[in-house]
Amino acid sequence: MTRLGALLPGARGYRLAALLAAAFWIAPAFAADLTARDVSALLFKAAPGNRPVLSGKNLQGLDLAGLDFKGADLSKSDLFGADLSGADLSRTNLSGAMLDRVTLIAARLDGANLDNASLMRPSTTATLTPSRGEAMSFKSASLKGAKFFGVFAGSNFAGADLTDAVCAPLNKTGFIEYIWRTDLSGANLSGAQLTRANMMQTRFSFAVLRDASLHDTILREADLSGAVLTGADLSGADLTGADLSGADVTGANLDGAKLHDAKGLESLKGLALARNFERTIR
Repeated sequence: MTRLGALLPGARGYRLAALLAAAFWIAPAFAADLTARDVSALLFKAAPGNRPVLSGKNLQGLDLAGLDFKGADLSKSDLFGADLSGADLSRTNLSGAMLDRVTLIAARLDGANLDNASLMRPSTTATLTPSRGEAMSFKSASLKGAKFFGVFAGSNFAGADLTDAVCAPLNKTGFIEYIWRTDLSGANLSGAQLTRANMMQTRFSFAVLRDASLHDTILREADLSGAVLTGADLSGADLTGADLSGADVTGANLDGAKLHDAKGLESLKGLALARNFERTIR
């Protein structure tokens, strides 16, 4: 800052130098509480039926790929930027955990507790095109109140509980939210609970939402083109500006669904067999 201030005369120069230094200053990373080797050893030594305890630990940036976490307690842990690709996190407790920017390629989180966890912009593909072999599994997981944003195309959320979850853009400034959407295209959400979830602008194209609960779900400007919504509960859902082109609503409950400016209504499949279409708000 001294050298920059010398190039800018007077007190104004030093104030500007200070501001520039603050703008480009990057906080040093805090060292993780454990090494990847420590975590591996802890998991390896855990006796059958004993849940390894890693709650509240700082595990930022660790390479934990391929590990079997044996249902570990990771509640309120900080896994920011960690590599969890291929890891088995089934039945783990990740409630309140920080999972932003983690690598989750082919990770398994079946039956895991992710209530109120943060899962923002994870790395979920090795290339720009998602593949089935890289898809994650959240089958029967609990994500109540979780915040997540990123690419989850082709993932398995069958039977998962996403009540009150938020995967809509959290900011209204900056252009990145206008380019990216949470991508659940081709995902399996059969029987999932999405009651009151905020899925604004989410991409559900060709996703399977058979018998899912979308009661009072916010789906404004969402892409549901080609989605399977057979038997789904869409009562009270806000579909303002959503794209429903080619979606199958056979047996779906549309009571009170908001369809202002919704696209593709004329191409809906199974509309004659949907329930309460006459009670929609258009």
